[in-house]
Amino acid sequence: MTRHGQVIGLSAEAIADYRALHAAVWPAVLAQISACNIRNYSIFLKEPENLLFAYFEYHGEDFDADMARMAADPETRRWWAVCMPMQRPLDSRAPGEWWANMPEVFHHD
Repeated sequence: MTRHGQVIGLSAEAIADYRALHAAVWPAVLAQISACNIRNYSIFLKEPENLLFAYFEYHGEDFDADMARMAADPETRRWWAVCMPMQRPLDSRAPGEWWANMPEVFHHD
């Protein structure tokens, strides 16, 4: 299992819509997340900076292949088409990232 942390900005005018979307995530999107070996997935919002922090645990064998499978899923792509215009990627993100990945610097069970 690997832990993942990511961050992205959120447009101030989209906060209410983003909260509403995530209060009722589409069942097919949730099923795809699970099918791609992601568990314990949470997204947090820090206001007034309007930063989203995502945390999840990956329990699979091939992260890149599972993420490619997720990206190819039509319902997930439709979900992203709704969410992505609300998000504001960080200028400091790595090439190819939408959400900026964050290295783990501490963990305690």
